[in-house]
Amino acid sequence: MHKKLAYYFIALLLCVFFFNGCSSRGHKDGEFVPPVYPPPPEKPRFIYERTLRTSFDVKESTSMERFKTFATGSVGSGYGLQKPYGVAVYQGRVYVSDTVQRVVLVFDAPGKDFKIIGQEGTGQLIKPIGIAIDKNNGTLYVADNTARRVVVFDKDGNYLRAIGGGEYFQRPSGIAVSPDGAQIYVVDTGGVDSQEHHLYIFDAFSGEHLKTVGDRGTEQGQFNLPLQAATAPDGTGYVVDGGNFRIQGFNYDGTFKSTFGAIGRRSGQFSRPKGIATDKEGNVYVVDAAFGNFQIFNPQGQLLLFVGDRGFDGKPGEYMLPAGIAVDEDGRVYLVDQYFKKVDVFRPADLAADQGWLSSVRKNKK
Repeated sequence: MHKKLAYYFIALLLCVFFFNGCSSRGHKDGEFVPPVYPPPPEKPRFIYERTLRTSFDVKESTSMERFKTFATGSVGSGYGLQKPYGVAVYQGRVYVSDTVQRVVLVFDAPGKDFKIIGQEGTGQLIKPIGIAIDKNNGTLYVADNTARRVVVFDKDGNYLRAIGGGEYFQRPSGIAVSPDGAQIYVVDTGGVDSQEHHLYIFDAFSGEHLKTVGDRGTEQGQFNLPLQAATAPDGTGYVVDGGNFRIQGFNYDGTFKSTFGAIGRRSGQFSRPKGIATDKEGNVYVVDAAFGNFQIFNPQGQLLLFVGDRGFDGKPGEYMLPAGIAVDEDGRVYLVDQYFKKVDVFRPADLAADQGWLSSVRKNKK
């Protein structure tokens, strides 16, 4: 009798699970309206598209794996984000650093695959934070905060080399690659009691140290707890100067170019700036962990739009502790939230859902 009840209960759970699974993949009309930015009646510029949390979001799972997820509340044999920080994207592959799991997770949406980088061997990671991609060939650069080095992998996660080391870095946190792929820019956050707050420039291939930019201070070209970096198509390198509540721009050779931003709680100002990215037009995307959003500025530092809100539910477009951000070749924006353990993806309104590297068309073609 007990066995029959157990079998009946399992069958019931399976039915509920598969019906729920079907309904979650195909929303009824009116059940879910993706957030758009700016909201109506303004013309939308970005539309929420999807969220990445576990390997199940890109890799097809078995029926048993889906049932285990439903029955236990776990991710089954799927691999999920624990404390994501940085994000970089190359041709539909989404690379996310995870400081708790000490790896970089790769969500390969076009290939319907999932991979883990930096678990062992010479390229083993200890505390990966900032990551960047050479858009010319997919080479991945990871700033390892604890190991005090930059670890370099090819697009498939094979270890290539390491750059820097303890003789240069105290707390390497951010990294960017020049548009031509020849140089990397490494942000060293230093510390509260340290004056070593720098931007380092290295040859991307030989690892030769080319220049050290800035020290601790508030003047142009100086830093106070800098965090992340990004490069624009024209070669401008941007640094999040966190303790000075501003973004600083530098020329290809590291000379000071421009600055924008100030402390405040209004749009266009910063309270806790963190991640940074650029798009193909040279616009600058800045994450603010206190505001729970990212703000978009033109190359002159003028505010264009902000996306997202601070929230406690982790719904699409809601954030408690946003960190890294990336913009892909098609203009899609990827925003990491550490607290909700997710990466939200936003699509430009003028890009059809079936266009670009992350589209369903490409997935079906692979």
